[in-house]
Amino acid sequence: MQWDDARARSALRAAFDAAIAAADPRRVLPLHLPTPPRGRCVVVGAGKSAALMAAALEEAWPDLPLAGVVVTRYGHAVPTRRIAVLESSHPVPDAAGEAAARRILAAVQGLGPDDLVLALMSGGASALMPLPAAGLTLADKQAVNRALLACGATIGEMNCVRKHLSAIKGGRLAAAAAPARVLTLAISDVPGDDPAVIGSGPTVPDPSTLAEARAILARYAIPPAPHVAAHLSDPAAETPKPGSLPHAEFRLIATPLLALRAAAEAARGFGLTPLILGDALEGESREVGTVLAGIARAVRAHATPLAPPALLLSGGETTVTIGSFPAGRGGRNSECLLGLARALAGMQGIWALAGDTDGIDGSEDAAGAIVTPDTMARAGAAGLDAAALLDRHDSYTLFATLGDLVVTGPTLTNVNDFRAVLVA
Repeated sequence: MQWDDARARSALRAAFDAAIAAADPRRVLPLHLPTPPRGRCVVVGAGKSAALMAAALEEAWPDLPLAGVVVTRYGHAVPTRRIAVLESSHPVPDAAGEAAARRILAAVQGLGPDDLVLALMSGGASALMPLPAAGLTLADKQAVNRALLACGATIGEMNCVRKHLSAIKGGRLAAAAAPARVLTLAISDVPGDDPAVIGSGPTVPDPSTLAEARAILARYAIPPAPHVAAHLSDPAAETPKPGSLPHAEFRLIATPLLALRAAAEAARGFGLTPLILGDALEGESREVGTVLAGIARAVRAHATPLAPPALLLSGGETTVTIGSFPAGRGGRNSECLLGLARALAGMQGIWALAGDTDGIDGSEDAAGAIVTPDTMARAGAAGLDAAALLDRHDSYTLFATLGDLVVTGPTLTNVNDFRAVLVA
């Protein structure tokens, strides 16, 4: 069967939609709920999916008295009846997030051993729930966060620093809830699904150290303010370490690999042979695009590592390092795609889609975009200089001009980035 543009686009979008659906809290959360507690059930949470997770919990336990509060990104709230939903800023924290974090920490105080704290965590939780450690301000955390975002630090590095500047992350929320049982239900958006990294691990013992946080700032030449540096040198600021939170349990309910497997199944329905390259690919976005183009070329030209028609799937979080000049519009997924399109240089029979499963690529209104065999030709005909746009990190402009953005709106879940390369 011949592959044309319409069919290829349909297959790519079906795979992306299947990945998102596989991480829908309404589908996965009820499968992981415990036996209701003898005492109180207090619900707390943070993340882009926190409100929908709370609503899914209310649907699954319609008759159980529930109380508590969760915080999600602006525009991501959904109606709930028993659990309060607040909104705050992402990716740079704001005062609303600080106020929400204080309410969350207060909600777990004074509980007993028969009580249960259900912590609903998902991507974005770290920025949405900022609570500066004693002696620090939100402005201190915002300044460090902006610097880490701009320098291309990995999510793990950012969260290591965040935890050591926080009064709620790095296991401190679980410590505050003792002796109540704490069960965290989490949707992973981080490479490797490390519980200590998801949302900066507010209910998980923290294996990272103050020394590592200082080293990360030094590695990226980020000079902290004197009082921030003093805090990061104070042994009393260290986070709870492994073995110190025996009352806390952690369960993953959705992961990037789960989403990629769902996409692979959708691909088979289109007659494609799927290959999952990995669920934790990291690196500079444009360079990852170049690597994916090389693999696609090998499939097309040599049927290696598999024969076409095939769909190459990958997940994980790439990074965009902003230079010294002002950046344009775009996110890591559209930048990855522009790097891929330039590397393919119009090679026939190859299409690609990359998008963030939360529906927001960076801070834009699109989840990602689609590359076609004639992307570069159409860009040239439209007077677009792809190389210059890539250098300015302005990939959004190119794909918007071509009409190739993928727009989903907020999906209310987040299992990190999704990339699919279709080789006919």
